[in-house]
Amino acid sequence: MLKLTPILLALLYAVVLWRFSAWRTAKELDANSTELRDPALAEVTGRLARALGVERVPVRIYEVAVVNGLAAPDGRIFLTRGFHDRFREGRVTAEEMASVIAHELGHVALGHSRRRMIDFTGQNAIRMVLATLLGRLLPGIGVMVANLLTSLVAARLSRRDEYEADEWASALLVKAGIGTAPQKSLFAKLGRITGQAGAAPAWLMSHPKTGDRIAAIEANERKWGLNVEPIR
Repeated sequence: MLKLTPILLALLYAVVLWRFSAWRTAKELDANSTELRDPALAEVTGRLARALGVERVPVRIYEVAVVNGLAAPDGRIFLTRGFHDRFREGRVTAEEMASVIAHELGHVALGHSRRRMIDFTGQNAIRMVLATLLGRLLPGIGVMVANLLTSLVAARLSRRDEYEADEWASALLVKAGIGTAPQKSLFAKLGRITGQAGAAPAWLMSHPKTGDRIAAIEANERKWGLNVEPIR
């Protein structure tokens, strides 16, 4: 039992850390966000709502300049001010914005926040075990190697979630009559509008490569018997 104590403590620490992070994120989002009230986006969000069988899809604007969308641990959907600014500048279409909202709804519907908490907890325990073992075998660099290996696992799991959310979003967009073309066209331009094209090796990226995401969407289109929609 004593041998398991460090692992159990690592698991407990990870759970507490995740819950504190979720609480802090919620407080930050509450303090720096407002409800999205953009008539130019009301039509596409209404189409998503009707496809889901709900009255409306509530979305909030998070007041930061980066280009991103996110699903908070409590299930709320946010678009950043930077993303909304790109839309107002005409660099992103309403349908492309709808694809971002659909993707984040996918994270919520598929329970990715809870899954990431479980993954994070397990990774913390694995990191501790590897750091202990490799620290003895590779003095001086063992802990660094353990952190790198754990980061690789975390990135792979995150990419899995992104593919799943993309697929869920594609299905919703098709049902809403929007289709997958805006989803793919946004991916094609995302590097340009974020200024982060090729920022990290694919095996360390938390999101899949753009080309791989587009290919996965087109594979789903073929699987569902749809015509592969060209990128506009």
